[in-house]
Amino acid sequence: MIIVLYTVFVTYDDHTNALLQTNMTKPMENAVYQDYPFFADIQVMIFIGFGCLLSFFQRYGFGGMVFNFLTATFAIQWAILIQGFFHFYYDGKIHLGVINLINAEFACAVVLISFGAVLGKTSPVQLLVMALLEVPVFGVAEWIVVKYLKINDAGGSILIHVFACYFGLGVTFILYRPILNDGHSKECTSYQSDMLSVLGTLFLWVFWPSFNCALTLRGDDQHRAILHTFIGLSASTLTAFALSAMLNKNGKLSMADVQNVTLAGGVTVGASVDMMITPAAAYALGMLGCTACMLGYKYLSPFLARRLRVQDQCGIHNLHGLTGLISTVAAICAILWASEETYGPSLYETFSYRAPQKGDPQLAELQELIPGLKAGLGRTAKEQALYQLAALGSTIALAAVGGMLTGLLLKLPYLASPSDAFCFDDELFFNVPADYNQAPVAQDLGCTETQDKQQRSRFRGDVLRKYTQECRPFSKLVTNG
Repeated sequence: MIIVLYTVFVTYDDHTNALLQTNMTKPMENAVYQDYPFFADIQVMIFIGFGCLLSFFQRYGFGGMVFNFLTATFAIQWAILIQGFFHFYYDGKIHLGVINLINAEFACAVVLISFGAVLGKTSPVQLLVMALLEVPVFGVAEWIVVKYLKINDAGGSILIHVFACYFGLGVTFILYRPILNDGHSKECTSYQSDMLSVLGTLFLWVFWPSFNCALTLRGDDQHRAILHTFIGLSASTLTAFALSAMLNKNGKLSMADVQNVTLAGGVTVGASVDMMITPAAAYALGMLGCTACMLGYKYLSPFLARRLRVQDQCGIHNLHGLTGLISTVAAICAILWASEETYGPSLYETFSYRAPQKGDPQLAELQELIPGLKAGLGRTAKEQALYQLAALGSTIALAAVGGMLTGLLLKLPYLASPSDAFCFDDELFFNVPADYNQAPVAQDLGCTETQDKQQRSRFRGDVLRKYTQECRPFSKLVTNG
């Protein structure tokens, strides 16, 4: 089906079509030189960062990484078509360039974040169906927000992180498995799987500035976006290490905190990342996002699972939902405080919808100072803030409803959903190596919050090591070897 759609509808854009190049064309002005570095960085985040991060389960490493690879590849191909019809369609064709790929990768990131809510509990067929349905719903939400509400959200905190979070929570709400509330024998990590997951965190951490600034205005806006993202990530990392030691009874660090909470600052600064919020504010947002994320993992996730039937496997509500809400509030404050005293005439570039409307004498005056400035909608700061709130509400509503409807379809019996016994188990879908069955398996199901309680008692011997998760009582481990 996809190859037919590509054949009928997809062609090259102006920067890619050889027929449109002349002796007046300047090759170095081709969009590829501006867009490809960001595309390459986001590729690393999608395929290596997310892939490694989702491989933290001891017996589901193949599933976390390989199903991420499969789902991401399909989601990008599908998003090129869906977003193409919404944003790049004219003269009967979708015009394709590197910028399309960047937008498609953002849509792919939405799917992978939602995947985190159902990690280990779905089949590859279910994941492909989820991507097939989520990308169009995201396309509609993106079209409404970009074309009609017209908000400031350079880092995608509202449109990407909040949407992905509540779509994923909608899916996992419908796919509720009561037995998982008491833990699962295979819902455990190991020394090696935690190391691989932290490697994914490091890839995401390093390349997150590219993610946040890829679609910002070139120049000072993009420069600020890079600075604010790095500062926010740095602040959340330091805060995460401090809180992890403080909140654990034995004063040791939790690998789950290192893997996830350290990234909170990248989301929290996202909606205001290109604004003049000051470096100190970026640092404060990183700390605030980290604190909310940490407390969410410790207290909110267990509450959602037991009381509201929302089993958030990777804690996406903490890393993407809570931080996305904080980012929205921060952006609204930044919009309300923005003035020409702080920005100068470039206020109407950063907040393009506040620029005077066409025919307004003030627009001509501003265009003398900023050549190329386009007419805006003449919104006031308060009006723009209200549109930000409207975008948040509509995004959550579309995501939650779309997620629940998708969950209903995923419950169909012929989509090969794993049984409770085979959740978090690679053996159901892969030919596993001989040493797979040598991994220790907890026999009792009394361990809860296994993502959050990853402190281990280490028993060293001359021949073997055993790593067990801290729980009460300790699970008896069985090893071969």
